[in-house]
Amino acid sequence: MMLIKLFPTALTVLAGALAATQAASLQKVTEDFGPNPRNVGFYIYVPDTLAPRPPILVNPHWCHGDAQACHAGSQYATLASRYGFIVIYPDSPNAADKCWDVSSNRTLTHDGGGDSLGIASMVRWTLEKYGGDRDRVFVTGVSSGAMMTSVLVGAYPDLFAAGSAFAGVPFGCFAGEGYGTWSDACAKGQVRHAGSEWAEMVRAAYPGYGDEWRPKMQIFHGTADEVLDYVNFGEEVKQWTSVLGLGETPVSTTADTPVPGWTKSVYGSTGWFEAYSAAGVSHNIQNQEAVVMKWFDLACTAGDCYKWGHGSPRMRS
Repeated sequence: MMLIKLFPTALTVLAGALAATQAASLQKVTEDFGPNPRNVGFYIYVPDTLAPRPPILVNPHWCHGDAQACHAGSQYATLASRYGFIVIYPDSPNAADKCWDVSSNRTLTHDGGGDSLGIASMVRWTLEKYGGDRDRVFVTGVSSGAMMTSVLVGAYPDLFAAGSAFAGVPFGCFAGEGYGTWSDACAKGQVRHAGSEWAEMVRAAYPGYGDEWRPKMQIFHGTADEVLDYVNFGEEVKQWTSVLGLGETPVSTTADTPVPGWTKSVYGSTGWFEAYSAAGVSHNIQNQEAVVMKWFDLACTAGDCYKWGHGSPRMRS
């Protein structure tokens, strides 16, 4: 899979001004942080000043990337210093191409193993160590990181409150034997299912969890994606609307949002699922930190910072 270059966003100027006063740095966690059968690397950014009960953002990297490149390639660490949240940068143990395990049955199963369990252990350790807010754990990534975002939201709905995936595929689309399986059929848009079939894959990841509460989800995809065909965008829409009990027809669409040529579609009266189609954009899609920050409400530092999640019971492991 090609390397994703993260382009500057509207937050770049702000981030540059903040960087001068930023003292915290990316640190590797070497102590035992819980089950990690695949030896996923654990890097963390903890700002000098934390918000009360700080939220946590998980940011898995793309293929051929690593935790350090992911940290340097977006503004999330700088924004964390401003708003007091913690960022976890997992590092893939797959030395061949640094892609994530999004294929094995273990990683696609709640607490089953694979890369996803190592990342879940990082979150649980961080929540405990820093007194984090268990209701405000989020995940975002691009390319292979987007695939892992879908895996974590699907297999760990008790742990994550929301996800945001750039240029990914549906949960389970890459399913196969082994930890480093590349699904050419999925990448080329040849794996298609009814929404109910896609949703069943998600539900099977955590038997007995039920649908009383599910994390909200946001996806982005370029229509000219040459690595993960744009067909996957439509399949993701079918999957997540079915998982969340929403219709496949958006309740609203907004053109040229957040940039010219991109179209935002909102599904369901509560807006629990959003999909952004980027006309003419390749796999090298532009990251949108401002949109993601708003989706997660990470700029909230006091008061009711989980207002969008209230009103539904939440199950925990």
